Amino acid sequence: MSEPAERLAVACPACSPDLETVHEVLSPGTTATVRCTECGHTHKTTIEEEREVERTVIVSQDGESFKTRVSAPAEEVVAVGEEFIVDTEEALMTVRITSLQIANEQRVESAPAEEVETFWTRAVDNVNVPVTLNPRDGRHDATRSLKLLLPGDQEFVVGETETFGEEEFTVKSIRLREDAREYDHSQLDHRGDGALAKDIKRVYGDDETSDAWSVW
Repeated sequence: MSEPAERLAVACPACSPDLETVHEVLSPGTTATVRCTECGHTHKTTIEEEREVERTVIVSQDGESFKTRVSAPAEEVVAVGEEFIVDTEEALMTVRITSLQIANEQRVESAPAEEVETFWTRAVDNVNVPVTLNPRDGRHDATRSLKLLLPGDQEFVVGETETFGEEEFTVKSIRLREDAREYDHSQLDHRGDGALAKDIKRVYGDDETSDAWSVW
């Protein structure tokens, strides 16, 4: 079975000189031969290759950082909070942009890729989520903390009880990271509010772990 012909959108001089229509590529190349799927007219068109740039990426993970490189379309606008995949010596990793450095070491929220000198990012495949727990009797002077290594897409929901090994707690509120841009608030404390582990700065909860406070 033959593979379907490559298609692209270009203006057709016969039926649509001002608007792009779908064309089949008959002969690929910088100057390609194409056929309009609307009227069947065959003609040549110049296909501009997308210009790419290679940039430095600093990846932060578990308090450590390392450097790699990434290629991106030169004119593509990138922004803090966006995620992309980088190929490192260890593995393919999904990272989130936390800052963009342009000329003169300026930091910006967004810019075309060709203007960016360094992408500052953090790994979001697997993340550490700090958790602060209050004892069931409400004594704030007897809180304890733990840190959970979780997949970035693990969800926490206010009001729900979570169990991780011997640890069990009910989520009271969630503080979000500054680069978690899709939320309306930086703190979630209404029942049913939820967030992914990669977006969370800290979880606050009521300790439900059996005998966790028996020493008091």
